[in-house]
Amino acid sequence: MTRPSRPYLVVESPETPWLRRVGYHAARWAPLLALALVTYILFPAPAGHTAPVFDEGQVAPTDVLAPFDFEVRKPAADLERERAALAATVRPIWQVRPAIVDAVRSTVNSLFAALVASESRRLADSAAAHGIRLTADEATFLAQRGRIAAYRDATLRMVNGPLAQGVAADDLAREPSREIVRRRAGLEQVIERDALPTFTTMLGQRGAVHPAPNSSVGDQVFVKVLHAVFRPTAVPNTAETEQLRLDLRASVDTVKDRVRQHERIVAAHEVVTPAIRDRLLALRGELARRQADVGVPVTAVAGRVLGYALVLGILWLLLLLYRRETYSELRQVYVIALIVGLVIGGAAANARFITDAPELIPIPFAAMLLTALFSGRLAMLAAALLAILLAGQTPFAGENALIQVLVGGVAGAMGMRVVRRRTQLLATMGVVLAAYALGALALSLQGEWSLAEFGTSVAIAGVNALICTALVGVALPIFETAARVTTDVTLLELSDPSRPLLRRLATEAPGTYAHSISMANLCEAACDAIGANGLLARVGCYYHDVGKVRKPQFFVENQSLGVNPHDKLKPDVSAAIIRNHVKDGVALAEEAGLPPAVVAFIPEHHGTAEIAYFLERARAAGGGDVPPDQFRYPGPKPRSVETAVAMLADGVEAAVRVLDEPSPARVRDAIAHLVRQRVASGELRDAPLTLAQLARVEEEFVRVLTGVHHSRIDYPSATGGLSADWQGSGAS
Repeated sequence: MTRPSRPYLVVESPETPWLRRVGYHAARWAPLLALALVTYILFPAPAGHTAPVFDEGQVAPTDVLAPFDFEVRKPAADLERERAALAATVRPIWQVRPAIVDAVRSTVNSLFAALVASESRRLADSAAAHGIRLTADEATFLAQRGRIAAYRDATLRMVNGPLAQGVAADDLAREPSREIVRRRAGLEQVIERDALPTFTTMLGQRGAVHPAPNSSVGDQVFVKVLHAVFRPTAVPNTAETEQLRLDLRASVDTVKDRVRQHERIVAAHEVVTPAIRDRLLALRGELARRQADVGVPVTAVAGRVLGYALVLGILWLLLLLYRRETYSELRQVYVIALIVGLVIGGAAANARFITDAPELIPIPFAAMLLTALFSGRLAMLAAALLAILLAGQTPFAGENALIQVLVGGVAGAMGMRVVRRRTQLLATMGVVLAAYALGALALSLQGEWSLAEFGTSVAIAGVNALICTALVGVALPIFETAARVTTDVTLLELSDPSRPLLRRLATEAPGTYAHSISMANLCEAACDAIGANGLLARVGCYYHDVGKVRKPQFFVENQSLGVNPHDKLKPDVSAAIIRNHVKDGVALAEEAGLPPAVVAFIPEHHGTAEIAYFLERARAAGGGDVPPDQFRYPGPKPRSVETAVAMLADGVEAAVRVLDEPSPARVRDAIAHLVRQRVASGELRDAPLTLAQLARVEEEFVRVLTGVHHSRIDYPSATGGLSADWQGSGAS
């Protein structure tokens, strides 16, 4: 195997650190430029000037004249309504087909020829072969002399009579039109739908030709024969009917209004009516269409893209200055950019294919998702910036759009702050809808909207809130994995005692499990007191000692009857077993798919501290010349506030248990001593904990532990209680 060649002398340019720094930041700001370009592509600016668009009810500040002839198109909803109304006037065509009568006549002749040819005892089988199930009495009745010929003649008279005139199937009642066109023998006739005979109607006419009108058995035979040979001879001509409807739909004029060149669209100081606003919007659209062929100057494109980048750049500045932990993780920056891009793309798709109603812009989706993944502050700023960016685009232009999208996005961030279960997403949906409704109410009270417009706005907002909430429920696990962040919803799922790893810990190492629960209560209270993530601390404590399930009997909290296997082992072997529970815990946690934020508690709650008990035993046995690295946990040291508090809570919870009289004063002194010891050892050097936070953590530890280890009164033995001097039956 040959080694790759390399130069003998490598000269590093003095600019290399700067180049690395530039590359570091460029990789994180590149998505911002991409978002600005995507926004311009989805919402291109027209070349040249655009027509002003005033809100309905506003007083126009100036005259607006038509620069050329143009047409005002009908809104898609109005056009579809007209087309549907006109298409509904078409009467369905029902065609009477003689060929079907001939086919039925042939079937009748074939049926009765077979009955005549069969022997009387085989008559039922022959009838069954043609779809007629005769009972024994009916077969005997039909086998009588002359009966088959009489039934054949009667059946043919029904075919040549009512059926030849046109009979529809019994599902004619499903036809929605009350009038139909019956086409028979080249003639068309408009009749009531119920005037067209059906098979049930035809059965009612059988008495006129009945071969055995006075026999119930004979009537049953006649009905079965008619059922077997019947085929509807009046059938709907669906193709021609639909073509007539399509022709009528196509005949609807798509133009609502026509404006001539130099015609005044609105005069100065004139109140803008709905018709005037429609003309202004049509003029703006026509200007954009005509100017699209001319092209947009490069400087105009650059200016617009720069403007979009400046708006969205505020979000990136927030990451750079106040959320460095997110800014340093490149995948999290790209996840944020992807979420923003999805909202921009969704807004463009809605405006182009569905409706330009601003209430349908999916800003609440981004706000809820960013709140769950990162923070409510980041989500609120992102929602506000997206509202400013999108509300000013041509399809949504107007002050009303900004109000609606802004309140909806901020409500999404506010509502998501309290979500701890997936079912609480429904409450967030209600908050978003309520915010949209309040925004619509504010506009209505100002006289901007009518009651109908208010209702439409709330209905569209309800659809948006429902869709955004559903999408967040689906997308949250995906983005959580992509960004490598752990949300509260996931933490709550991991805290379920029925999860396999926790259930195994509780059954195989019950002492460790009890210690983990006590430590979790202690750690969560301290983290909540200093503004850290108490839920993460609780879940991390649940799993921090999970590696002990591999060899639970080697840890004192799981030992019973005073049996300690370490008494038979050398100190270095015992220390290796104790140290390996960290490695085993990490392996079990990764095998169970625990997120990195939870796995970090396993090695960091011990840091690089010495395994002091066995180190002292080794020194006593070996004369003091013992390498300390063999009796030290592998680390790393705590690198977050939560794991640092977990380290303190682990030592405090275990130490307080050994106090003979855990009075509040002794508990306070023990906690202060252990915290000072950890600080002096340098184990908290990498954790972002301040002295003020350490003091607050100590106070919470004291509060929780003095509440747990409180004193109790002696209950009289006569009442079934126990006193301090009680001795059981095993005492001697």
